Amino acid sequence: MSTGTQEPAGTAGTAGSAGSADTAGTTDGAAAAGPTRPAEAAQPNEPAWQRLSPRLIPVHLAWLAPPAFTTLATLLGTGGRPGLQALITLASLTTAFLVVAGLNLTRLLTTGYRITTERLELRSGLLFRSRRAVPLERIRSADITARPLHRLLGLATVSIGAGAHGGSAGRALRLDGVTAVQAGALRQDLLNRRATLIAQRPGEPGPEAPPPLAELSWQWLRYAPLTIWGVGSLFALLGTAYKILHDLGVDPLKLGLVHGLTTAFTAVPLWLALPLALLLVAVLGTLAAVGQYLEGWYGYRLEREEGGILRVRRGLWIHRSVSIEERRLRGVELVEPFLLRRAGGARLNAIATGLGSAEENRTRGALLPAAPRAHALRVVGALLPDDQPSPLTAALRPHPAAARRRRINRAVALVALTAGALALPGIWLPVLLPVAAAVAVVLLPVALWLAVDAHRALGHALVGDYLVTRAGTFARRTVALERAGVIGWSISQSPFQRRLGLLTLTATTSAGGGAYRVRDVGVAEGLAFAEQAVPRLLAPFLEAG
Repeated sequence: MSTGTQEPAGTAGTAGSAGSADTAGTTDGAAAAGPTRPAEAAQPNEPAWQRLSPRLIPVHLAWLAPPAFTTLATLLGTGGRPGLQALITLASLTTAFLVVAGLNLTRLLTTGYRITTERLELRSGLLFRSRRAVPLERIRSADITARPLHRLLGLATVSIGAGAHGGSAGRALRLDGVTAVQAGALRQDLLNRRATLIAQRPGEPGPEAPPPLAELSWQWLRYAPLTIWGVGSLFALLGTAYKILHDLGVDPLKLGLVHGLTTAFTAVPLWLALPLALLLVAVLGTLAAVGQYLEGWYGYRLEREEGGILRVRRGLWIHRSVSIEERRLRGVELVEPFLLRRAGGARLNAIATGLGSAEENRTRGALLPAAPRAHALRVVGALLPDDQPSPLTAALRPHPAAARRRRINRAVALVALTAGALALPGIWLPVLLPVAAAVAVVLLPVALWLAVDAHRALGHALVGDYLVTRAGTFARRTVALERAGVIGWSISQSPFQRRLGLLTLTATTSAGGGAYRVRDVGVAEGLAFAEQAVPRLLAPFLEAG
């Protein structure tokens, strides 16, 4: 969440860009390129403008390292005789990185910020001046991120969110390049000033900080391999490396290590080489998954701070500190991927306003990594009001048998299409016909089991102030959303749903992903559920129909 369309006069779009066209007040390219104009100088009673740390210069110059390294690797890989295609690629790459480094250095030299009694102000730009201001009482979060090179130089990035949800207006103010000490002090200062401005009794000392709601346990590492992300990231890395080397005129298959592995696998029978390859992929994927888990969640702590702020701190190479206002928490989402669910694990996400766009919500809204499901439920109990039953442990209403038939029909159709795609070339290659039959025999029971499991996952209920919905088999998601946070309903029916007497309800909200669905519920039951969850919101449309 950040400022945008609702800002008072004198605010502008994005900040920190040397060539930004989003300006506030008057814009004079020629004058802005020179020294600061008198009109922009600090008034006697106003604080002076602060600059980013000059330690950021090596960070921006580090953009020149990739083209230098790529050039060296190309020369080594081609024996000092790169081809024309490689030279063009290297020139393009070097030019692009020079432009990025130049823009970043310009932003460093032209960015200034200050905190007045009422607002945080940020200005930047060389040819086009950009200036933004955020009222302190509208600041919703102050997140700190420190990438490896930043940490080496004692730097951090502070992202301040306020005022709007989603879209371009959801982009936060970013101070990229303050010292780590300044970042911590700035975050605390902003949140303290905001709390003072909105507190009923400002100036009173707050209660002693409570113990953390959750901390990383090394036992949770056993859940890290139970996702596809480790294997997926491995293949993504290999594919990217192959593409880069190929563009530079280097044949990856002729490199020493790769050539040795290829020779070793081709020297053994296929029945042995294939299991060995799968075992190697599994081992490397597991290591990649554990590495991702450690990088993302090392040092994890979920804390409740004074002023009703939830703070999530985590990260090994990249340190992250995310702030979430509890009064803007609209619910929680329990995510159970297939393998993780079988091991009794789950992840937990916050559904809150003030976290920016839907993409930002997926990263900033993470409250708990892959951990025991029971621990996730305890965290939910600590976050939600004590006088309410836990919505994630309540029994949900199952969905009608027609929803199960729909999933079974889709599973059978998918198997039939897969087998048919293999059998069709069998007209010319008869050897494919038994292959298609074997695929159908293997896939059909698996697909039917997944279809039944998907139906078993469906459910919905009203628990206190929350509506609860659950769906999914590969990634089962249970959402507990505050009924007061629902701002509208969307009802959809496909032709197949109409035949089966089903519909899908979508609760729209300004929090989290913006839309949460109750899938394949009976028509009468679904409409009654929507009306009971948020009375009088759907009734006028039902009466009109």
